[in-house]
Amino acid sequence: MGMSVTISAAAEQDAEQILKLQYLCYQSEAELYGDYSIEPLTQTLASVRAELARGLVLVARLGDEVIASVRGSVDAEGVAHIGKLMVHPRMRSHGIGGRLLAAIEQRLEAAGTATRFELFTGGRSDRNLRLYRKHGYAPVGSRQVDERLTVVTLAKQAGDFTTAT
Repeated sequence: MGMSVTISAAAEQDAEQILKLQYLCYQSEAELYGDYSIEPLTQTLASVRAELARGLVLVARLGDEVIASVRGSVDAEGVAHIGKLMVHPRMRSHGIGGRLLAAIEQRLEAAGTATRFELFTGGRSDRNLRLYRKHGYAPVGSRQVDERLTVVTLAKQAGDFTTAT
């Protein structure tokens, strides 16, 4: 590849690249569930900018290109919510998603208020479920959204950075 992937906090000027990446990455999820109206595909640039301003957003870069991203925040009860973990389709299966997940967990926990991590994915999103289980997450609930989609919530305690190989 020639260049190494770096992970850092996203900056405001990354908002447009993050939104374009999100639109590309969530096409496969939309196809899997037959629903192209999912929030990642309808989110606006202004909304992404607002998320950058109020929460922790990390990006993985290859040179100047944002090739992956993840978002996180901690609520008043100490639950760190992780969302929109995405990796450019051409960069999948290189460990970038796992690196980003570990990086956001460590940064949210280092802030001192996270006691538990939670995230969610569709019940048929096997690649996502495998990644989260590999990083210590276990299903804690599910919710039937409609006839096509069941959302699975997964969680783990803060400090559990053990990953299976």
